[in-house]
Amino acid sequence: MRQGTAGDLDLDKLYAARLQAARARPYLATALFALHAVESRQVPTMAVDRHWRCYVSPAFVHRTPVEELASVWVHEVSHLLRDHHGRSDRVARERGLSGRAERLRMNIAADCEINDDVFGDGLVRPEGAVLPAALRLPEGGLMEDYLRLFGLGPLTQDLAWLDCGSGADGLERAWDLGPGGANGLAPHEQDAVRFRVAEGIRGRPGSAPRGWRRWAEEAFHPPQPWRELLGAAVRSAASGSGAGEDYTYGRPSRRSASVPGAVLPSLRRRPPRVCVVVDTSGSVSDAELGSALLEVAAIARAVGGRRDLVGVVSCDAAAGAVLPLCREEGLGLIGGGGTDLRAGFAAALRSRPRPDVVVVLTDGQTPWPRERPSCRTVVGLFRREGSRRSWDEDDPDHVPDTPPPWARVVTVG
Repeated sequence: MRQGTAGDLDLDKLYAARLQAARARPYLATALFALHAVESRQVPTMAVDRHWRCYVSPAFVHRTPVEELASVWVHEVSHLLRDHHGRSDRVARERGLSGRAERLRMNIAADCEINDDVFGDGLVRPEGAVLPAALRLPEGGLMEDYLRLFGLGPLTQDLAWLDCGSGADGLERAWDLGPGGANGLAPHEQDAVRFRVAEGIRGRPGSAPRGWRRWAEEAFHPPQPWRELLGAAVRSAASGSGAGEDYTYGRPSRRSASVPGAVLPSLRRRPPRVCVVVDTSGSVSDAELGSALLEVAAIARAVGGRRDLVGVVSCDAAAGAVLPLCREEGLGLIGGGGTDLRAGFAAALRSRPRPDVVVVLTDGQTPWPRERPSCRTVVGLFRREGSRRSWDEDDPDHVPDTPPPWARVVTVG
């Protein structure tokens, strides 16, 4: 779509379209009215940033019928509700994707995820809307799935104009007002909007398409509390003294202002290294070990997908070797004997390079180190019901020591 010439932004027409969108999709009303419209002659049509601002071309509003504008409102807010910007950033890190061409692919894939079931029932399909069938892709997929199934080529050559903004693919645009700009939503406000929308969809499941019902089920389940604590510990370790390991001129130091004519480098901080000690003693069930593997994957995501920064050590009464998570063969957890995680702590702290954070996943039936480790520690206790928490193969009346006060203790599962 080429941007033509028009006068000032017709807010009456734009907001009438938003009202029509809310009537057609009442469960999205909270999100639609949370968007703040910003006039921009740089955007080709309408676009969103990750801070929930909607940039609107006056020419596009001038030439587009209200019915189509309503559909575009729904399309753009769908990018934000489904966190396409955050997911695009994660995919880019995990698969080593970079450049505007790859971000265009992400925008196209995100559009396919939205458009396969968003139109109809009061919403017309806008001109130029990208559908999976046009790219010979199956319906019902997620953005991440579609990215594996197509590349830029003859089927996408007419989509070079497509630009739903940084809220769709994570790449900042020249027109973005940024985090410090006016009328953006803070992360907790964005989460509150998503929760309200998911709540509305779950309350009336028959009125929402399958893709939205799937999204609501996932959005409605809050993150595991222990993962939030781990994330806080990881961020704290990254900002602590000694967390920087090299200098960079990519962002000059603030001290440069005090040295006229010189550009000083700033300290580049690296993501923290994490060592995970997994309790593999006989009192830990296979289901709990499976849960531990899932948590290890979550820890890798918490450090930005850098699997090379995560090590894993199995420990029952003795500790195994610290295995890097990035090795090609599968990660095996070995053990089955008694429990003494002091050996696991010692192995983690002996590893080189030394970890910034130690995470221990255990049922809690172990002696603990007397002295506080030299790095931050998070203890994840497998959830147990009733008396199982104090179960012991040799002494049924045994009550294990609680984790020491220097550890951040959370429940896993």
